[in-house]
Amino acid sequence: MPELPEVETMRRGIAGVVGARIIAADFPRSRVRPLSIQPRPAALGPRLAGRTITAVERRGKRIVLELAGTASSDTRWLVIEPRMTGLMLVVESPSPEHVRLMLHLEPSGRRKGPTRLLFWDRRGLGTIRLHDEAGLEAACGSAKLGPDGLDVTGENLASHLQTSRRAVKVALLDQRAVAGIGNIYAAEILCRVGIDPRTPCRRLAQGAWERIATATRSVLAEAVRFEGSSIGDETYRTADNRAGRFQHEHRVYGREGEPCVACGTSIIRIVQAQRATFFCPACQRRPGARRTKRGEARRNGVV
Repeated sequence: MPELPEVETMRRGIAGVVGARIIAADFPRSRVRPLSIQPRPAALGPRLAGRTITAVERRGKRIVLELAGTASSDTRWLVIEPRMTGLMLVVESPSPEHVRLMLHLEPSGRRKGPTRLLFWDRRGLGTIRLHDEAGLEAACGSAKLGPDGLDVTGENLASHLQTSRRAVKVALLDQRAVAGIGNIYAAEILCRVGIDPRTPCRRLAQGAWERIATATRSVLAEAVRFEGSSIGDETYRTADNRAGRFQHEHRVYGREGEPCVACGTSIIRIVQAQRATFFCPACQRRPGARRTKRGEARRNGVV
């Protein structure tokens, strides 16, 4: 579930580890589903010990720890992808059996910072990878990820998607077109611009892509300010174990049967590419479709 706002919140929450030296790396054993880790823990642990965390970055939906070695040419990057239920924590975890990585840290100098950094993953779908520079580029460089969702432009989106036959909501999940958008925020973005999520990309004009890009930057930035969305059982938590708050601002996602905040029409749920999609059938119309008076009357309250 973690999308750009949740992963960016994690990045900011663990930023205090910058400058700390890794004393040891533990990969606790448990009976739950094992995580995908490369190289294997027995080899990875010794390769992490002794390195200094020089930066904490985000690439799309991934956390990237830059790790300095004894020589400038020895820099490595630890890339952690939370996927469905992964969390980066600097406090106690929700459940010890789902801790997948524990970095024991020595803060730099007099600076007081976290002495542990945890990666917790209940479902075991996340990944941990150690890369050199070439590996980092292959894993999350420009060939793998499109422009970041906080920076994407209409020109970026149009160049990747305007000739696609895919439904626009499905296309926005393509990380090669725009990095960081997932199911929740694709629905919220399209609500803001009043576009039916089933609309084929090739039917959208350049102006529509500009509006989508503007809404993308706005929605994602707002969600970051609210520290992400904790939905369902609130598995997603911040690095200091607090729930996000943007779920209270959702206009369509998870609101099937509830009234649209703009026009009062009931939000509906459909399935696209095996993922749930939520939208207002009155406010979000396909290009060329006649907008209902009810939806048109309060359209300005949505955009």
